[in-house]
Amino acid sequence: MENRKREIQLKFRVSEEEKKFIDIKMKEANISNREAYLRKMAIDGTIITSNFEETKKMIFELNKIGTNINQIAHIANSNGEVSKQEIYELKEMMKQIWQLQRSGLLEKHSI
Repeated sequence: MENRKREIQLKFRVSEEEKKFIDIKMKEANISNREAYLRKMAIDGTIITSNFEETKKMIFELNKIGTNINQIAHIANSNGEVSKQEIYELKEMMKQIWQLQRSGLLEKHSI
């Protein structure tokens, strides 16, 4: 025992369901040693977190565009005319969507 490479022992508790889930994951990873599996997951495992703020902004902008498109379609169907201002506003909103999308992509892929 005095030649142990790993001297510190960590303990934690799990429910029966969590233990079964760990066993399934171990089987999928083809690892039979629970200690080795848990050590590997604690050191190399990743936790994925998501920030949906950019997505929420895009959804909000898309809803605004959808509302404006419906209003423009209603006007066009009722009198056949759509103003240049309404078309301009719609184009500006589309630019905002593209900017939000690009900024979200740049944040995720920045070096």
